[in-house]
Amino acid sequence: MKKSVIELEHFLPYRLSVLANLISNTIASTYQSRFGLTIPEWRVLAVLTRHPGLAATDVALKTRMDAVAVSRAVNRLLRNGRVLRTVSRADRRRSVLHVSASGAAVYRVVAPEGLELERQLLAALDAPTRKVLDDALNVLTQRAEAIASSADQSTNQMSGRPAARNADAQVRRTAKPTPPTLLDEVPDVAHAEQRWTRLPKERTSIVASDSVRRRRRTSRK
Repeated sequence: MKKSVIELEHFLPYRLSVLANLISNTIASTYQSRFGLTIPEWRVLAVLTRHPGLAATDVALKTRMDAVAVSRAVNRLLRNGRVLRTVSRADRRRSVLHVSASGAAVYRVVAPEGLELERQLLAALDAPTRKVLDDALNVLTQRAEAIASSADQSTNQMSGRPAARNADAQVRRTAKPTPPTLLDEVPDVAHAEQRWTRLPKERTSIVASDSVRRRRRTSRK
């Protein structure tokens, strides 16, 4: 029988999240007060130092961070002069990011603190256990990526029908409308059109009646 209640103290995603938050917050104490960096900004800075010349979308993929959070972090880093945006030499339509001299100076201060924290954490494990942990993390990461990819495909397939309807709606909105038929589509206008076409006959009838009445009055006199 499958469990229906999550026991957080044994739930792997929760435990990994707590551990990651503990580590991130500990390192953050180094750069938040001193440099005014947020955790997403530091992650972007670290990734670009390791992999210079990435686009913002590539940074989001490598960090598995929300694209909006990456965009905000990149914009702040650009405004503060810690990251530079240039045009890719391989594709002039693509802009890429590089760590500036100011950003590199921040990295040189923060990175040793992160490495020291890692050393302290791993000191609790002997070499064989570290190897097991490293292998397990690699396997779990690959497995999580496969699960996430499958979930994305399922989401895209499920949203395909609504997307098609939305596309059809967009086509209908942008398509040039067919002029309505006066008699069928716009009854009031059709009535006005019919009335307009009868006016010459009605006018002729009125003029003829007036002429007859004038002749009769003249003959009586």
